[in-house]
Amino acid sequence: MTEIALIGNPNSGKTSLFNLITGHNQRVGNWPGVTVERKSGLVKKNKDLEIQDLPGIYSMSPYSPEEKVARDYLLSQRADSILNVVDATNLERNLYLTTQLIETGIPVTIALNMIDVLDGQGKKINVDKLSYHLGVPVVATSALKQTGVDQVVKKAAHTTTSTVGDLAFPIYDDRLEAAISQILEVLGNSVPQRSARFYAIKLFEQDSLVEAELDLSQFQRKEIEDIIRITEEIFTEDAESIVINERYAFIERVCQMAESHTEDFALTLSDKIDRIVTNRILALPIFAVVMYLVYFLSIQTVGTMWTDWANDVLFGKYVPDLVSSGLDYLQVQDWLKSLIVDGIVAGIGTVLGFLPQIFVLFICLGVLEDIGYMSRIAFVMDRIFRRFGLSGKSFIPMLISTGCGVPAVMSSRTIENERDRRITIMTATFMPCSAKLEIIALIAGAFFPGNSFVAPSTYFIGIATIILSGIALKKTSFLGGLTSPFIMELPAYHWPKVLSVLRYAFGKAMSFVKRAGTIIFSLTVLIWFMSNYNFMLQNVDTEVSILATLGKDLSWIFEPLGFGNWQATVAALTGLAAKETVVATFGILYHNSSEAGLATALQADYSALAAYSFLIFNLLCAPCFAAIGAIKREMANLRWTVGAIVFQTGLAYCVSLILYQFGQVLLYGNPISLWTLVAVLFLVTMIYFVVRKPRQIKDKIITLENLQEANS
Repeated sequence: MTEIALIGNPNSGKTSLFNLITGHNQRVGNWPGVTVERKSGLVKKNKDLEIQDLPGIYSMSPYSPEEKVARDYLLSQRADSILNVVDATNLERNLYLTTQLIETGIPVTIALNMIDVLDGQGKKINVDKLSYHLGVPVVATSALKQTGVDQVVKKAAHTTTSTVGDLAFPIYDDRLEAAISQILEVLGNSVPQRSARFYAIKLFEQDSLVEAELDLSQFQRKEIEDIIRITEEIFTEDAESIVINERYAFIERVCQMAESHTEDFALTLSDKIDRIVTNRILALPIFAVVMYLVYFLSIQTVGTMWTDWANDVLFGKYVPDLVSSGLDYLQVQDWLKSLIVDGIVAGIGTVLGFLPQIFVLFICLGVLEDIGYMSRIAFVMDRIFRRFGLSGKSFIPMLISTGCGVPAVMSSRTIENERDRRITIMTATFMPCSAKLEIIALIAGAFFPGNSFVAPSTYFIGIATIILSGIALKKTSFLGGLTSPFIMELPAYHWPKVLSVLRYAFGKAMSFVKRAGTIIFSLTVLIWFMSNYNFMLQNVDTEVSILATLGKDLSWIFEPLGFGNWQATVAALTGLAAKETVVATFGILYHNSSEAGLATALQADYSALAAYSFLIFNLLCAPCFAAIGAIKREMANLRWTVGAIVFQTGLAYCVSLILYQFGQVLLYGNPISLWTLVAVLFLVTMIYFVVRKPRQIKDKIITLENLQEANS
């Protein structure tokens, strides 16, 4: 079987091309030893060809887990051919990776993608000239219009290590070429001959991973160091800069030969749109309107129509009645019937009833991501974050956390600055994930059915909390310092691809269903048992059960927040295992899985203000166990992990306390109490930590006196 490595820059259309080539013949997993997603699949029209979809990367310099995975795979020489997806609208930037891929020694075929978008911009690329100057086959493709896809796959299938003998590499300045040739002589047979040039250039760049990987003798290392030193003196630049400059000089020559512009200075449609959506004044209001519409569609209108039916009819009547009839027919014992109907069906049914709203939400987010708008939001937020000393890179995990907090925490690895990375890990999970959406939908539907601002308010509260807590953390002595630079690509706008959006939303929805069938199933059984039995393992009323006893012992903690009864206490605590369990717990404890019945029961126990306080607490407090595990792995330090959990939970408590106590006085006209004064104290303290001057980071300054003392 021929193995083809599919690789390209992020936003080059690689994933769309992979889906077109393989269809549903895909396998999804993780690369060994890391949490980077691994996709592979067989070509629809030729089952002898296997496509390995490598992570989207910008270069073969491993600054992130994705880049390391891609490089290790290619250097293992497992791939017979490389299919490099290049964004035709950003040719010069994309070809930087291409030059490195060619040097691996694996035959490369270029899919010049988005050629239709390029034509719309009034620009042309001469494919034959581009192929001639790069020395590799080039095929123009459009994943959107599905043109050139079959041709490029056939070309890659015939351009393999077994069919291509002599390889043409990019040629650089004679002085650099002389240095590379000398390093190749020093290496001899120490590296695979096909990829020898790649290793030589990486050693010239003083790539630490390559140096550690190769078992070179002391003599070889000394010779290579001398070659690098002499070349640096000739160029009067450091080795890495020499290679970067020479690559771009080569790429510039190729682009000048291959590109032709009919309208060099005309603004493209994307440029015209960006003048509005990234405008300094209009960007944030537009973003607020967009996110309001997303939540309005998913929570208030389209999503709620199907959720009402799923909760009140499907899981409120049909499924319980059907299961009860079946159990009666089988004459199962009462305790088992209660477990299945009152525990499993009520718990999981309450959770799955909100699946339509989650599906609609991810369709909306998928459309925004597919058209290129989400990249603009990251750019806009970077401008805001930077004013407060925060890194714009932190917004990428924030976007990811709208799906799940676990990959959001993991994506913080791309932030080089360790202090910024820790701040991001501690704050990213403040965003409402798909699991928290269940709580949002329940509270908004039960207490604010006619208010379309409640659901989107959680999104903006999450962002505001991230910014303000980030400012406060950045001003501490242990997390302060310089901000990491943020560089990202703004892809051209294009119409969303229906299949890609549906596949994205369906994948997120199925992930949610799997959690309902595993973690939530187990927890609902445990919750049912603890709500029906006492510590003597006797079947008792819920009010004197294990859960009720534990909840009543701890409910005083949440009384100042407005939800000081044992049911809400238990729901908040079970949310630490999985946020979806909060809704399932209410369904079991109130013995009602229908949305209307559960809403009535909740309205009898809580005011609208108390319910919103409960919502905000669950939005901001420590995430689920899976996300806590990810925090522990990324922090690699138990003290920092515990500190992050305490910070998140403490902040959630303070915000909910302030919200409820101020609301009691301002909205309900209640007199000022001791807890109101405590809330004022918390608010003043939080404002102080945000507006105070940053602590000075004491870095040792190197002077001539220091050096003289060190040498003496």
